[in-house]
This record gives sequence, structure tokens and C-alpha cells, in this order.
Amino acid sequence: MNLVIVESPTKAKTISKFLGKDFQIKSSFGHLRDLPQKEMGIDIEHNFAPHYVVPRKNQKIVTDLKKIAAKAKLIYFASDEDREGEAIAWHLAQILKPKPEKTRRIAFHEITKDAILKALENPRDIDLNMVDAQQARRVLDRLVGYELSPFLWRKVAKGLSAGRVQSVAVRLIVEREREIQKFIPEEYWNIEGDFQKENSEEKFSAKLNKINDDVLEKFSIKSKGEADKILKDLDGRNYRVGNIEEKETKRTAPPPFITSTLQQDANRRLGFSAKQTMMIAQQLYEGIDLGSEGSIGLITYMRTDSVNLAEKFLTEARSYLKKSFGEKYLPKSPKRFTTKSKLAQEAHEAIRPTEAGRDPESVRPYLDDHQYKLYNLIWRRAMASQMSDAALIGTAVDIAAEKTGEKNLYTFRANGLTIKFDGFLKVYGTSQETILPVFKLKELLELLKLNPNQHFTEPPARYSDASLVKTLEEYGIGRPSTYAPTISTIIDRGYVEKIEGRRLKPTEIAFTVNDLLVEHFPQIVDYKFTAHMEDDLDEIAEGKKKWVPVIKDFYMPFKENLDQKYKEVSKAEEPTEEVCEKCGSQMVIKTGRYGKFLACSGFPKCRNIKSLGTPDGGPPEPETTNEVCDKCGAPMVIKHGRFGKFLSCSKYPDCKNMKPLLKSTGVPCPECGKEGSRTPAGVSLPPKGEIVERRSKRGRTFYSCNQYPNCKFALWSKPTGEKCPKCGSLLVYGKGDTVVCSNKECHFKKENTASS
Repeated sequence: MNLVIVESPTKAKTISKFLGKDFQIKSSFGHLRDLPQKEMGIDIEHNFAPHYVVPRKNQKIVTDLKKIAAKAKLIYFASDEDREGEAIAWHLAQILKPKPEKTRRIAFHEITKDAILKALENPRDIDLNMVDAQQARRVLDRLVGYELSPFLWRKVAKGLSAGRVQSVAVRLIVEREREIQKFIPEEYWNIEGDFQKENSEEKFSAKLNKINDDVLEKFSIKSKGEADKILKDLDGRNYRVGNIEEKETKRTAPPPFITSTLQQDANRRLGFSAKQTMMIAQQLYEGIDLGSEGSIGLITYMRTDSVNLAEKFLTEARSYLKKSFGEKYLPKSPKRFTTKSKLAQEAHEAIRPTEAGRDPESVRPYLDDHQYKLYNLIWRRAMASQMSDAALIGTAVDIAAEKTGEKNLYTFRANGLTIKFDGFLKVYGTSQETILPVFKLKELLELLKLNPNQHFTEPPARYSDASLVKTLEEYGIGRPSTYAPTISTIIDRGYVEKIEGRRLKPTEIAFTVNDLLVEHFPQIVDYKFTAHMEDDLDEIAEGKKKWVPVIKDFYMPFKENLDQKYKEVSKAEEPTEEVCEKCGSQMVIKTGRYGKFLACSGFPKCRNIKSLGTPDGGPPEPETTNEVCDKCGAPMVIKHGRFGKFLSCSKYPDCKNMKPLLKSTGVPCPECGKEGSRTPAGVSLPPKGEIVERRSKRGRTFYSCNQYPNCKFALWSKPTGEKCPKCGSLLVYGKGDTVVCSNKECHFKKENTASS
């Protein structure tokens, strides 16, 4: 009997159907050992040697694996082929201690029969350089977290955390928010005309873009008065086609997805967070039960920075496209894309379907809505990458506003795009283009209406998951496996909140912590330094650098600066003119985990605290919302209380209706969220219910449906959004770094790999 060890039970189930009775497939449920939770676990004086422990929750798994491994002829470590997977394989080897001749390391980019059998035929040794790179990142992040977080507790507030990548991400979001706060909008106007061809129903719009020979810039018309003057001058004019320009252009298909582009497109097109995207992609990769076919991995490995495609897939894709759409949709030869990033591992592949012919509709009955949407996106992107260019015709039409005896010549311009040949757009979708009618030079047009439009310049948009991932990638901060956990961490730890559905806004404490780190630990939050550290980790993985000197070069000056800052930096307390009504002492402004508040300077003898009002001493201004009071119909507003924000009726005190401000988890309710998820025509609808965070009367956090009391589904632990592979119930975060089933009768448990 041969033993194959993977890190996921779903992966084990999928692989088991490809191998015969001579193989036993077992799961390690992620990392079996790690640094201890309640201590640093790094021997700094002895070359930063990590002290690994097997948590109690994993001891039974270790015992079982040791028993099976002792009887096995060969042991195959089949964890993912990235640094984390390589480290899992190394830790397994350290725990099981098999004889070298009995061990094999195999890796694959897709969970299909061909890929598994090929991997078994081509085993290799564990790549210790990749293990060192993972170990270096783990040690580095533990040093920063365990050394810097206590400093924040003492100088700012208890419960805060700092991290090498998370703090840089928070800095990006804070600096963007300050740009927004400083922004002063400027007014500008434009004038659009609605036109119609004479004796025709074809209508279109054109924008005024020239007065005489002067092209109108953004701020050429600055006020309503200037716009009205132009409108008056346009009165009574005839409108005639003055010039027509046509230019044929080609649009090339984008390359197949890598991790960052998948997260960006899934966020923009589907509204998925980075964490949600990776969770669903993991399910598609590890295997979906396709009925009589059994469990099949539908996509290749989803943590990659390479745009390579396997020759087998290229052949399959061209055959499918030729059969489905005809020869004209195929270029003469397969398209091969070049990875722009110098860090990409060319041996890896882009994210693609494991079989080109397995189109989304063929597997739709076996997928939930989210799985279908993501698989559909991945399949279409990969297939479109192998299709012919689209041929587009760009048309620009100038319309002259003429009037006998008038010197001023006004010109309107209409721009449109027509599709001559759709090419890859046939699969990947067409944009909403403006289609113009066919024009003749000098023909008269009928003016239907002139529209003066007032505009104001807008500040830069807050980051979304998509734009933050793109920015982190541009700076070289983080790697494919770190984007989603980083965003999830800064939200979970209260530095960032999501507003308007997907925009990332920093909380008050984020400004305080960021300013302290920028002033006193500039290296930690420096974009270039953090990117350079990622380069060092890549060079360790490539065997070009040793990990201990890299850690030492960082830690020694960091520790020296940290010790000095403990002496120099005092806990910030801003004095106020307010007097404590309980003891008469001066009130001061302090900072807590959830922001600033007023506290008595006589602490600890007097423990009086109050919420912080506006600079003039009044309460904070309520924030408007779109929610309506269910008692009187007035708008609800967000107010600030001692324990944070809450919803209150704007008619207070006439109406005293109040509600907690619910924090969404982004997880659909498994009860009422099932109903009405698709119309008879097949159009997907949002779930009726969503799991939100609430507090009980005793202050304990729990999670329940936002449709309460109509739906009474509730959990005591935060849901991950995944479903249990055993019983289908929601998985929730358990104690330590675990994920467990919310169904008490099901004992499924696994390691929370997103926390690493």
C-alpha cells in the first residue's frame, strides 16, 4: 500500500477516484505544526531558529498518519506546488520521519487523472529553498507582529495589531482617504444636443466640443451664466453634418487569469471580495461532484502569477472553438502570452478550466450560483484568450451649428463604435458601445433638445478589493497567496470597513496607528522597502540568498529603533477644557481600539468616560442613510453612542426607534437566502437574507439573518462562507486557527489556511 498525503479532505476525495486500491489518500488538514500561539516561538539569539509545535487539535491526525505511514511502501507528499504547500510537505516529513528512500514529493497544477498519474511518474525532492522562503516570511511576520503590536498596546490602545504587509495596505487606504478629505470640487458645464436624422426615427447625442476653432477643455464653461449665453447664441441655428471620420481598430483578447486579475475582475463584474473569490476558486480547484463522473477539479491552481497555458489545453480550446464558432474565430496559431512580472514562475500555468470542452452550462446543475458565476468567468476568459481579434470601426461625426450672419461657429461631436467582426467578444462579451446611424456629408439634422449639464470634479475613488489588489501588485507588495488574507485581516481587525457595498474606508483608529508607524517606524510601512523584502523572499526561494542573513539585516535595526521608541514616545492624551462632572478633574481625549473618546484625567480613581463630540463640544453630527424607520416612515440616521455607532430615527425624540448598526459578513443566509435565487427566465437574484454580526443583551457577539424576525437562523461563531464537505451546513471559525462545521452533529474540522 502507498500513502498519498494532501492538505484538504476535498482534494483527497477527488484524487482517490483516480488511483487504485494500492493507494490510500489521507488529508493533513493543512499545516500539522506551526509556531506556538501564545509565545513568539523564535530563538533570536540562535539564528532566529523557529520552535514548531503540533497543536492539540492536530495530535490525533498526526497519530493516525504515523500508523498508516509506518505500513506504507511509499509516501507521496502531494500538497500544492507553492511555498506554503512545499512547507506543508517538509513539516510532514519532519513529523513522520520516514526513510528517505520511502518518500516522494509530487506536485500538479490541476486535479485530473492525467495530471495525477503524470505527477506520480515524475516525483522530485522537497524544494528546501522554497521551504526556507516560506519559513523566512513566517518568522519575519511573527517578529513584526509580536514586537510591534505590544508597542501599539502601550502607546495607543490594547488589542491593536501591526503587520509587515497589512500596515502598508492600511497606509494606502488612509492616504487615499486624506486625498478625498482635502479635495475641493470645481464646477464645470458641458452642453449636449439630442439630434435626429430628418425623415427618420434614428436618434443620437452629440457634445459641443468647439467654438470657432477652439477646442473646449474640461473647464472651458465654468458657470451656468456662461452656459446660458452659449445656449442663447445657439438659438435658431441649423445643424448640418460637417465631417465624418472612420477608423478601423483591432481589439486583442486579454490573457488568461492570474490570481490578481481574477480577484480584480471577480470584484468588478461579480461583486465578489478577494477572500470570497479565492474561497470559491479553491472549491472549483479541489473538486466538484459531477454526478456519474464523480468529483472533478474544474480549474487549475488558483494561486499563480504566470499566464502560460499547457499545450494540451491550447489544442483542446482550438478544437472546441472551431467546432462551435467556425474557423474565422481562430487565429492561425495558438496565442502564447508573455508574463510581464519578472517574479512569475514560468513552470506554473494561468488559471484555466481543466477541460476546454467543459463549458459552464454543462456543469451548471452541479454548481451553486457563486461557483457557476466564477467558473463561467474563468472559462470565458481562458477560451477568449485563444480567439481572433475583434475588428471595430470608430466613427466621429462633426455637426456644425450654422446661422446666417453669425460669426461664431459651434461644432458638436458624436462618437460611436460599431463592431465589424466580434472575434473574441463573441465569448467574452461586448461592451456597451454607442451605435451611430449612417450619415452623409452636408445633410441636415433635426435638433430635438439642448441639454446644459452641470458637473463637479470628483475626488479619487476609495479603494475596492480590485483596485487595492492592483495597487499592491504594481508596488510589488505581497504575492498571489497574500492579497486576499491581507484585505480580510485589515477588515477583521477594525482598521478598515466596507461601505457602499465594496469600498474600503479607514476607521478612526487606522489614522492614529498609521500616523504613529509612519513617524516612528517608516521602514515598516515604506512601499519600496516592503516590495524589496518580497524580492528578498523570492531570491531565497530561488536559492540566491540565505534566509537567516535576510532576517538579521531587517531585525537588528528594527529592534534597536523599537527599544528607543519605547523611551521616546508617550501615550498620546489631548487635554480639553471640559470638566469631569463626577470629580471635577480635567477631561482628556484618549484613543481606544474603536477610536477616540473623552476620559477623566483622574483615572484610575475616576473612571468616567464619554463619547467624543464635535470640536465645539457638541455631539457628533448624525450620518444620513437610505434606511427608513419602520415605525414612522422617517429616514434613519447613524448616531454615535458610548459603545459605537447605531441607527436612530431622525424624528427623535418624537420617535424613539433605535436599531443596532449591523455589520455584514457577506455570507448569504442558508435558510431564506435559498428562496428566489433565480427567476423563471434564469436571471440570478440576490439572496433575501444575509448573515450579519449582532450583540446579545449580555454583550456577546453572534451572527444571524438580517431578515429577523421573519428568519431566525443564527450562529454563535462567524461563518466563513464555505459549506461543509460532509453535511452541507455552513462552516464557521473555530478555536485557534481552525474551521469547523456549524452542525453540532457533524464533527468536520480543518485548519484555517487563510490565516497563515
